[in-house]
Amino acid sequence: QCDNAKGLKAFYDAIKYGPNHLMVFGGVCATVTSIIAESLKGWNLVQLSFAATTPELADKKKYPYFFRTVPSDNAVNPAILKLLKHYQWKRVGTLTQDVQRFSEVRNDLTGVLYGEDIEISDTESFSNDPCTSVKKLKGNDVRIILGQFDEEMAVKVFCCAYDEEMYGSKYQWIIPGWYENLWWESWSNSSQCLSKNLLAAMEGYIGVDFEPLSSKIKKTISGRTPQQYEKEYNAKRGDGQSSKFHGYAYDGIWVIAKTLQRAMKHLNATNKHQKIEDFNYTNHKLGKIFLDAMNETNFFGVTGEVVFRNGERMGTIKFTQFQEREEVKVGEYNAVADELEIINNSIRFQGLEPPKDKTIIQEELRKISLPLYSILSALTILGMIMASAFLFFNIKNRNQKLIKMSSPYMNNLIILGGMLSYASIFLFGLDGSFVSEKTFETLCTVRTWILTVGYTTAFGAMFAKTWRVHAIFKNVKMKKKVRGNKHFSFGGMLLIDLCILICWQVVDPLRRTVEKYNMEPDPAGRDISIRPILEHCENTHMTIWLGIVYAYKGLLMLFGCFLAWETRNVSIPALNDSKYIGMSVYNVGIMCIIGAAVSFLTRDQPNVQFCIVALVIIFCSTITLCLVFVPKLITLRTNPDAATQNRRFQFTQNQKKEDSKTSTSVTSVNQASTSRLEGLQSENHRLRMKITELDKDLEEVTMQLQDTPEKTTYIKQNHYQDLNDILSIRNFTDSKDGEKAILKNHLDQNPPAQWGSSDPSRTSKDPIEDINSPEHIQRRLSLQLPILHHAYLPSIGGVDASCASPCVSPSASPRHRHVPPSFRVMVSGL
Repeated sequence: QCDNAKGLKAFYDAIKYGPNHLMVFGGVCATVTSIIAESLKGWNLVQLSFAATTPELADKKKYPYFFRTVPSDNAVNPAILKLLKHYQWKRVGTLTQDVQRFSEVRNDLTGVLYGEDIEISDTESFSNDPCTSVKKLKGNDVRIILGQFDEEMAVKVFCCAYDEEMYGSKYQWIIPGWYENLWWESWSNSSQCLSKNLLAAMEGYIGVDFEPLSSKIKKTISGRTPQQYEKEYNAKRGDGQSSKFHGYAYDGIWVIAKTLQRAMKHLNATNKHQKIEDFNYTNHKLGKIFLDAMNETNFFGVTGEVVFRNGERMGTIKFTQFQEREEVKVGEYNAVADELEIINNSIRFQGLEPPKDKTIIQEELRKISLPLYSILSALTILGMIMASAFLFFNIKNRNQKLIKMSSPYMNNLIILGGMLSYASIFLFGLDGSFVSEKTFETLCTVRTWILTVGYTTAFGAMFAKTWRVHAIFKNVKMKKKVRGNKHFSFGGMLLIDLCILICWQVVDPLRRTVEKYNMEPDPAGRDISIRPILEHCENTHMTIWLGIVYAYKGLLMLFGCFLAWETRNVSIPALNDSKYIGMSVYNVGIMCIIGAAVSFLTRDQPNVQFCIVALVIIFCSTITLCLVFVPKLITLRTNPDAATQNRRFQFTQNQKKEDSKTSTSVTSVNQASTSRLEGLQSENHRLRMKITELDKDLEEVTMQLQDTPEKTTYIKQNHYQDLNDILSIRNFTDSKDGEKAILKNHLDQNPPAQWGSSDPSRTSKDPIEDINSPEHIQRRLSLQLPILHHAYLPSIGGVDASCASPCVSPSASPRHRHVPPSFRVMVSGL
């Protein structure tokens, strides 16, 4: 009845009142057996148990005279170790009920696995509710669970396993196999989960227990095979309850018989006068003979090979698996031979293969598809062939007026930049599947430099040409500076790019980094998890450097768009690609914005990202080259002289319109000078009137001189002031050279009245009109030229001061001299 007191009293009564006992056979309850076994040393008695499996009795220092034919609970641990090695499970977890029996097995198992380099990743124990422990096991990614608990707790454990989805093809439970038949039905009512859920979680678990009877068809020491013994046992048992220890009890009797037999042989061989009947509880010599004879036991019984090692039975351990609501024997472990035998691969796993001992994380590089890379590379090669054709066309026809007027050197730079941009596509498609890690890191820098320099070379040249057109048609004063500044602007942009790239490379160079993403299930259904990884070219301050580059390129693109908008109406054939440059700037700006945004959003999808980046580069480069060169090719093929003819025609048609636009532009730019211009016009009219009056006085003086020649000295003296007035008027006009351009433009549009012209400000009665008549002018010249000799004429611009005689040639007169337009009024008056 497993009562320690009763068991101990019965043992003492047998010792005291019964005959001398040679051995003690039995002991089923572990607690009673351990108390008796601990006192056997004092009585020189050897005890043999056939049912006590507690590991505690394996301590030979405490129980030196104890033997058992049934394997210990710890005997399953070597069998478990062999099973783990068979399926290459090197990472396990334990779940143990807080009972000494199970804790001892767990502790022994820990020592066995530790010596075999098998990791126990988590050790959990529970008293009543195992769900928390089960959840922790799942959290630690434990796939192989070694359990030690009784039937009642087993039901709860599998219910929790169902709730946590710790069953199926990814998990393997290994639990004790000594439960009663259909044990789950007895305890299913104590759980809160449904019976079908419990059975689903239990499906495939492996039970480990000692073998009740050997499966080998071999005669035992009794002359019967294990099968014959079982048949005879069942026939004699009838309807009585069966015990799984009956075979060990049967073999135990044979162990005692063989021990006594060896002891008798030993006594006969060594001391013929001593018999086993002479044994008593104080005869240590005879007790030692019995102990040695027991350790030498070795025969084949109905439970298999009966061999003791330090008092422990080296028996056979069986493995059973729960398959479709029943336990099926799938293998056995022979402790004597240390061999594991799986019966015809009868173990059935729920997956295609045995579960993994942990989540196998297979890193998979997200690489660019080879067909996609091939297609885009082919498109890139076609683009480079097209660019080469344009380059040949531009160099061959560089002396043609149409090509020459459109800056052929800048066209060459546009083609060079386009080819560099095309070349970068090949480098963007090379990842870890094509090159090594070190080479990939080098490509990070190379492709950045090529794309950046190519972008600046192509679109910087276009920007310089657009700026040139804008400068010519929007800023008149800069016409003479455009030719040199366009090269300077392009060089400046390229220099800024090089400075940024050099600083980037020196301060914070690009490195290869690997970005790991969340695990994904295997598409093929294997028990592994795929962790996608992706290679990137990054550095410590990647955001800052990209911000600098994007900001610089963005400002250039915005300014280029502005210039393209400002020059949208330019249609001069000599600069016939201005509109196409604007269209290119627009297209490039839009595509770069879209491409950069989409590329950033698809950075975790290398195929999509590479496809977008490559298509953007191909589109921008192709459309730019086509817009710049296809119109030239068509025009040059159809009408080579179109540029010169169209230019002259447009100049003839729009000369007046351009003069008007120029005057309007000057007026709008120089609004501060408008009032001053009006003042100069008024002053000019006043001076013209004064010249007319002085001319009249001069004529009167001339008439007087004809009558009285002796008064010449008087005339010179009295009219010297009048002559100075005339000279002052000329000096005044000479001092206004700073305003010549403004006055010229204004007077060209409003020319003063010439000889014989009609001035609206004058009436028919105006004396000026009579004086300026041809008759009066001819008369005045005939009278004035003989008088106004070289002392007087140089002062009014008639002849050079070095002339020795009066110049009477009509060509030397002020009327026939070339006089700037600003002096037309003065000459007419004279």
